[in-house]
Amino acid sequence: MVLRPLSLESLIAEDHRARGVWAFVEGLDLSELYDGILSVQGRAGRPPIDPRILMALWLYATVEGVGSARALARLCDEHVVYQWICGGVSVNHHTMSDFRVAHMEVLDRLLTQSVAVLMQSGLVTLQRVAQDGMRVRTSAGAASFRRGVTLQKCLDEATAQVEALREEVDKDPTATSRRQAAAKKRAAEDRKKRVEDALAQYPDAASKRKPSEREKKTRVSTTDPEARVMKMPDGGFRPAYNAQLATDTKTQVIVGVDLTNVGSDQGLMAPMVEQIEQRYGKAPKEMLVDGGFVTRKDIEQVGAKQVVVYGPVLEPKDPKRDRHQPLPGDCETVASWRTRMGTDEAKEIYKERAATAECVNAIARNRGLHQFPTRGIEKATAVLLWFSLAHNMMRGLELLGSWASGA
Repeated sequence: MVLRPLSLESLIAEDHRARGVWAFVEGLDLSELYDGILSVQGRAGRPPIDPRILMALWLYATVEGVGSARALARLCDEHVVYQWICGGVSVNHHTMSDFRVAHMEVLDRLLTQSVAVLMQSGLVTLQRVAQDGMRVRTSAGAASFRRGVTLQKCLDEATAQVEALREEVDKDPTATSRRQAAAKKRAAEDRKKRVEDALAQYPDAASKRKPSEREKKTRVSTTDPEARVMKMPDGGFRPAYNAQLATDTKTQVIVGVDLTNVGSDQGLMAPMVEQIEQRYGKAPKEMLVDGGFVTRKDIEQVGAKQVVVYGPVLEPKDPKRDRHQPLPGDCETVASWRTRMGTDEAKEIYKERAATAECVNAIARNRGLHQFPTRGIEKATAVLLWFSLAHNMMRGLELLGSWASGA
């Protein structure tokens, strides 16, 4: 047996990517995370893990395509780069899993700040923004979707099971061990809660169906009640969420993030423009979207904010009519959009949409954004924010060279 001294600082090279991630995290304002720590020096309590360590671990893991909390905890024991980030601090998968979804407001604020730094540097101008939707699978299985009648039956059974377990413990406490009884009770109550959540989501899912189809075709998942069955890129239908990303075309920096359970992109452009305006105090000058976003209502709404829309005009049913000619019922904003998209200049500008939005989506896919490891739209939004923040971090490292002086 040979005992050798080990320097954590020498585990990775001076120009390693992890050092850039740590420099980015050191520049972040994490005061909200520190304020929530109850264990302080001089008082009883276990020393907490520094939030910077947890933040750096998830950012680096996201860039490397690691999306499992258990896999990340295992890497912290086995991989030298993650050991360097931990700095000798021990972490477990429960802590990593809780941290990933517990601070969505902080992640949202950090995303805004990451873009604001690049705006102050003159790199991001919001002159031209491309928006695109991406269907991401949920953790719900197809077999977990049930009709309203079946859900009510499941709720009755779950309620009866909970009551039966309570009566068993009350009548004969020694029938089973205390731990086994508590585990059974928790499992039954959890099942009951999930069925109740599914029933609560049933009216929303039914409202998106035709009246004649609501009773037969409306189904809600008992695993992830907020998930909806959507058409995926391969043509199949699976439980998913619709991830919306808005990207600056000049720098490929993500400036807006949204997640919905609506399978269509219609009606999602105007909310994204409003989000960008709230984040940075100004709306983008131009929006580049595909045909799924183009509706008269959205074009009118963003046009009121002086936002110029570049999106394809659908082919008319009448093959003799020029699609770029305004229609009698068009307002000035919609008429201008039709005419504009018929020009060579607009067609050239519109090419930037695929080169920006599709590229950012592909990067997210390559980093593992194929299926959300969490359940519920709120936790899934937190995961999407991690991907967006990690993406902007890497773009900032390329554009600025270092975050140390700007983040």
